[in-house]
Amino acid sequence: MKTDLFDYNLPAEFIAQQPAHPRDQSRLLVLDRATGDIEHRHFYEIGNYLAAGDLLIANDSRVIPARLHGHKTSGGAVEIFLLDPLDEDGQEWECLTRGRNLRAGSIIRLDGSAPSSSQSPVPNPHSPSAEITAVLSSGNRIVRFSHPIRPYLDELGEVPLPPYITAYSGDRERYQTIYSRPEGSVAAPTAGLHFTPELLLDLRRQGIGWDTVTLHVGLDTFRPVTADQIEDHTIHTERAQMSAETARHINETTLQGGRIVAVGTTSVRTLEWAGTGAQGIDPYDSAACPWKRVSAFAGPVNLFIRPGYRFRAVDGLITNFHLPKSSLLMLVSTFIAQAHPQDVDAGRRILLASYEAAKAEGYRFFSFGDAMLIF
Repeated sequence: MKTDLFDYNLPAEFIAQQPAHPRDQSRLLVLDRATGDIEHRHFYEIGNYLAAGDLLIANDSRVIPARLHGHKTSGGAVEIFLLDPLDEDGQEWECLTRGRNLRAGSIIRLDGSAPSSSQSPVPNPHSPSAEITAVLSSGNRIVRFSHPIRPYLDELGEVPLPPYITAYSGDRERYQTIYSRPEGSVAAPTAGLHFTPELLLDLRRQGIGWDTVTLHVGLDTFRPVTADQIEDHTIHTERAQMSAETARHINETTLQGGRIVAVGTTSVRTLEWAGTGAQGIDPYDSAACPWKRVSAFAGPVNLFIRPGYRFRAVDGLITNFHLPKSSLLMLVSTFIAQAHPQDVDAGRRILLASYEAAKAEGYRFFSFGDAMLIF
């Protein structure tokens, strides 16, 4: 399929710059994927569409303060954006960088100041330094810090917001889910931002289960697909894991007739990888895995869910409204298309029609925006 088929027009005023307060006051578009029928609700009403015995699976990864500022020892402001750790200690990373003449061998003193001043601040002798050790063909840099950088991130780093959020100045905890634990993401699993402690307690009282997986979200999650044909796109790889206890919980829920509802596309990728790649199953082999089951795993996930994929582990999806031409838009389209086995393009059409309905109702899009529930 052509990537352009997943494009749509979104005026800038629909891009949410502030999150809902409280979190569960965001709006909720409920979509029946078989019929295309839509209901307009609020997120705090989500329990009306869940049943006792259903199981919500969320991504509990926490966003790290991945944006660092500093100055070259030779002069000039530098920004370093941590992408992937290359060793267990967190001393060497693949990074995005911003600054002039950042060649291999460049030394940077981290100071926590934004690169708005033309004059370098007085260096803190206790702050770590960084050396660019290699420039990759992608333009990214390999950066080695003088000390493991994680202990310094709370002091020196900033939690990065997506580039389309330009007017937010609130508490950086608002860009974390309330249940986030292991640190490692550079972007939030945003479908989970709508949950409050009170809502989770209410769902528990209804007999709705809750469990978590971990997938550390990378920056490529938000990047549009640039290949002309979506089949030619190379999906990014992210680190993920599912515990044996969580896998057992999922499998028992399935056998007892409960639905597995993924909170966000990162949870979908983790769940579906646990049902395919973690077991050595070709994810596009329609004959494999006759019933839904998952296996525990820990490792890289590079699953590209696009039209033609057969879902094995997910029955329902909570998600936000995604960027045009993004792999996330394709994933959601594919989930909807599961209900239309004879029409591979039905998912795309139904999803884009629901986006137009959301625009007509004034929904807010992207990371701080409103949500969808799809069954």
